[in-house]
Amino acid sequence: MSTDAAAPTYDDKNIKTLKDAAHIRQNPGMYVGNTQSAGLHHLVYEVVANSVDEALVGYCKSIKVVLHKDGSISVADDGRGIPIGTKADTGRSALEEALTVAGTSGKFDNDAYRVSVGLHGMGAKAVNALSEWTEVEVRREGRVWKMEFEKGYATSKLQDLGPIPDGKTGTTITFKPDPDPEFFGTLTFEYDTLAERLREMAYLNKGLAIALGDERTGKSEHFQFEGGIAEYVTALNVGEVPVHAPVYIQRDVTYQSNDGKTLSVGVEVAFQYTQGEEKIERCFTNGAYNPMGGTHLSGFRAGVTRAVNAYGKKTNQFKDGIEIKGEDFREGLTSVVSLAHPDPLFESQTKVKLNNPEAEGIVSGVIYEALTDYLETHPKEATLICKKIVLAAEARIAARKAREAIKDRKNLLSGGGLPGKLFDCTTRDREKSELFLVEGDSAGGSAEGGRDRMFQAVLPLRGKVLNVEKARLEKLLKNNEIAALISAVGVDILNVEDISKVRYGKIIILTDADVDGQHIRTLLLTFFFRQMRKLVEDGHVYVSRPPLYKVVQKKETRFVQTREEMAKELLYRGTKDTGLVVTGDGRPGATTPRTVASDDLAKLLPVLTEAEAAVQSLERRGHTFESFVGRFKDGRFPGYHVRHGREEHLFYTAEEVAAYRTAQAAKLGRELVLADDLIAPADGAEAAPVDEAARYTLDEWHEVRALNRAAARLEKDYGFVPADLVPLPRLAGRDPAVRYVLERDGGRKELSHLRELVAEVRRLGEKGMVVTRFKGLGEMDPEELWETTLDPKHRTLLQVTVNDAQRAEELFRTLMGEEVEGRKAFIMDHKINNPEDIDYGA
Repeated sequence: MSTDAAAPTYDDKNIKTLKDAAHIRQNPGMYVGNTQSAGLHHLVYEVVANSVDEALVGYCKSIKVVLHKDGSISVADDGRGIPIGTKADTGRSALEEALTVAGTSGKFDNDAYRVSVGLHGMGAKAVNALSEWTEVEVRREGRVWKMEFEKGYATSKLQDLGPIPDGKTGTTITFKPDPDPEFFGTLTFEYDTLAERLREMAYLNKGLAIALGDERTGKSEHFQFEGGIAEYVTALNVGEVPVHAPVYIQRDVTYQSNDGKTLSVGVEVAFQYTQGEEKIERCFTNGAYNPMGGTHLSGFRAGVTRAVNAYGKKTNQFKDGIEIKGEDFREGLTSVVSLAHPDPLFESQTKVKLNNPEAEGIVSGVIYEALTDYLETHPKEATLICKKIVLAAEARIAARKAREAIKDRKNLLSGGGLPGKLFDCTTRDREKSELFLVEGDSAGGSAEGGRDRMFQAVLPLRGKVLNVEKARLEKLLKNNEIAALISAVGVDILNVEDISKVRYGKIIILTDADVDGQHIRTLLLTFFFRQMRKLVEDGHVYVSRPPLYKVVQKKETRFVQTREEMAKELLYRGTKDTGLVVTGDGRPGATTPRTVASDDLAKLLPVLTEAEAAVQSLERRGHTFESFVGRFKDGRFPGYHVRHGREEHLFYTAEEVAAYRTAQAAKLGRELVLADDLIAPADGAEAAPVDEAARYTLDEWHEVRALNRAAARLEKDYGFVPADLVPLPRLAGRDPAVRYVLERDGGRKELSHLRELVAEVRRLGEKGMVVTRFKGLGEMDPEELWETTLDPKHRTLLQVTVNDAQRAEELFRTLMGEEVEGRKAFIMDHKINNPEDIDYGA
């Protein structure tokens, strides 16, 4: 074997150690799944899970989650509060270590928590490390303690903010996800996504009150369910006809662990059959959602099958001539399985699947025993359940016969039965081949002309594809477009497991960007989700995102995918060969002009954008920047806001706040009491009254941090100060003679302040530009379609995944089913006025 002489060296210098926040930031996917929307929201779930752990041991009664206007989020609870004492071995507070040191947790034994969602001691650390900043307030031992962090490291000492009203305890964690493009970028929290998960957590914890508020929109909701998971099952089955009332089972089971310990596992299950065909299974361990199920789900399925099968045969309701399979017992069955386990084993930090082997036997035994008893004591309901299962088996057999009959007639899945309008590819290497599903002959012609025939096949579909959510199986099988699709893909419909005969490695939905195109895309996604879900689960289905715009300026042509990219394109073109000439530097008599050249101008714009966002946030608080800029001193703005009685004060540092409290305490003869209204007393009683003379509130305005960063960079790199962001006449002693002029190609545009710069550069970028917005693929010639949409080197493909099958079930049922009211409510709730304004690829 030869050795490449140019290969890089590998020695002791290549071995590096990353600890704590550094390791998390290097490998965020290990801890929160990904840095997309799912990972962003997982940050919140990790923090809420810690509060739920306090509820599981009886100390937390209420949790409040608040989305703030600056993009941050707060999670507050009334639990015991994170310990704040100093650790003897490190000299650091327990709070600091809990937020920064990997492997530090109160959940590694069963003393403080019998069961908990937290397992690896990493949740809070991951949130902290992946956040631009984090603040923790602890209400404990009659006082409030605060600590600040940035990107996983402490940036302040543990601060004592003073006493609080009697009886208040708990923790408030506020954090802002890191906006760096390597992490969460411009992603923002989605109210509906959080509401769905928080509602679920409330169902799983009887009586626990969880509130969600959104300062951005004013929306708020309160979740509290005394019926627990039985009430959850009822909610999941809204719109379906139930066969019987929900069955609720709860048992505690002891078992011997491998090290000889006797441990107790709590099994809680609720289920209900409906007259529908879809099964819904929701699995949880210690309150954490397990989307891939695991051993507790296997145990539940086995227990149901054994119990109902034994009862059906015993009462002669399952006739000998009918073949009943395991899937028949689950058709139309909605179930919630919740396990409380002191030592859970998960597949990953994100807890997608439970792997404890003993859980299967424990759950199976509990379900078999309890369900057998239920069937014996509820003969009417038991008969209805058995009839439902028999009908499911008969429908499955009839569907199989119908498929076989139509396959014999049309030979859909045989080699010679490929649809005549399919433009097939040459290669027979499935992993390298691609099938594009396009709408209409026009788009099909462009795609056929532009494709690489070696590995790309094209199937044009005529008109709207059948909505399989509403159609009966016989109608589906007789539909020409569906028949062509089945034949081309090579996989039978209603396929649960076997997709070995799929003919293409990638099946790509390619539709127009208009309303009709998005409708066809949705119909095709419905088809794959309902009839060939295994293709989706195994990652074979994709959505292509063709460009929205064709941009021509002078002789240069570019294709742009989204509105966001279009904005970047305008800024790129606007800074090209453009300079900013600054005359004067704020000192009287300084008139020598200086120029910010094109490259530096491009670097200046993001700084101004950050400053503008912070300014706008301040203005939403009721402070004009013109009045605020006068407070700039020693290189910073004040960011601590204190209300005390009728007085309001702004301070620059936490030390100034502490000095103010000390001075006021000396005047009053007692300490100021920090008002804390985020969490009300859990029993609904009024909070203990506080003397208004001693009451104060403290808010840290985090957008001021961003403004201070921007101000520091403006001054250091470009010589500007915050007053340059204010319209003429200048404030804070600046010379009105300071002028800003944009110059390009002999043209000049004077600005009244730097905040105009971004908009003016964008306008320059638009000059001489011809923008074509594509409505349909047929508007592109084959060469353009290849360059933008078909060429693997330049195209954008979105892989279709099933991260939350239950949520997908609900959405398909709502948007594509028979019920009109649910669809109308969805449209109104999401304020969908013009579907063409939606970026469907987001």
